[in-house]
Amino acid sequence: MVNTVVVTQTILRWLLRLTTGIRPKQVELEPGTVINIWAPSSPPTTLKPALVLIHGFGFNGILTWPLQIPSFASRYSVYVPDLLFFGGSSTDRPDRTPAFQAECVGRALRRLGVERCTVVGFSYGGAVGFKMGELFPGLVESLVLTGSVMEFTESVSRNGLGRIGYDTWEEYMMPDSVEGFRRLLEHACYKPPWLPDRLVKDALKVIN
Repeated sequence: MVNTVVVTQTILRWLLRLTTGIRPKQVELEPGTVINIWAPSSPPTTLKPALVLIHGFGFNGILTWPLQIPSFASRYSVYVPDLLFFGGSSTDRPDRTPAFQAECVGRALRRLGVERCTVVGFSYGGAVGFKMGELFPGLVESLVLTGSVMEFTESVSRNGLGRIGYDTWEEYMMPDSVEGFRRLLEHACYKPPWLPDRLVKDALKVIN
């Protein structure tokens, strides 16, 4: 049976190529570590400031920012990376920290010729954005973050799990049932959207 989320992603990729001109680029940082980043087809220019959109945990960049990309593309050079282990980015290194994610995204942007940028981060992507600002102060000009924390410390993690009633972040962020996915939306969204069970099941196949 066709996965509706996969089909939606395919259509979004085609539409964004057509309407905004961004293209996926595979940036190999080192053997075994590759960052997939949607970027303008032309080299960076000072006429359009660089805007980097960093997704949260679960979905990749295209599925997270489909409305924002075309909204900003006329005024900004938009870059949409897939964080490691999401979308087309991968590594054989054992590091799973936001700091490593930030290092890889920052290096990939440098490879593509980006000198200064504004970073927009959502949820987990916000923590990555904070680390980018720390690691690359010459690259990150400003930060716009939502639904995030500066750093996932032990106390932040413990308090956060206590408020939402979970024992582990894996249990919360990687649900394996329709009910678990709906609970995730209830905590993550001010007004959770209604989704049919079929769509939720397809989403679970994508994120797990």
